[in-house]
Amino acid sequence: MNLKPLGDRVIVKQDEAEQTTAGGLLLASDSKEKPQSGVVLAVGEGKLDKDGKLVPVPVKVGDRVVYGKYGGTEITIDGEDVLILRADDLYGVFA
Repeated sequence: MNLKPLGDRVIVKQDEAEQTTAGGLLLASDSKEKPQSGVVLAVGEGKLDKDGKLVPVPVKVGDRVVYGKYGGTEITIDGEDVLILRADDLYGVFA
């Protein structure tokens, strides 16, 4: 990928939407819920705090993260759908 996020932004490859319910029913494409987790593909350098010090982004490439349902901007890069999020929109990192 030839896109580098700026500031405290992170590029995430979303997990695939669930194809079936917990009970085993197949879901139509319109009723699939948007995933809220994915893998970090690229990380910006961070943002400046009020004192002018650089605060790095708390995740690294390859981390699996959880983010807000409606956060970020979806774009297509090199035929791949990705999500650009602010670091503040990330809720956690899978251990």
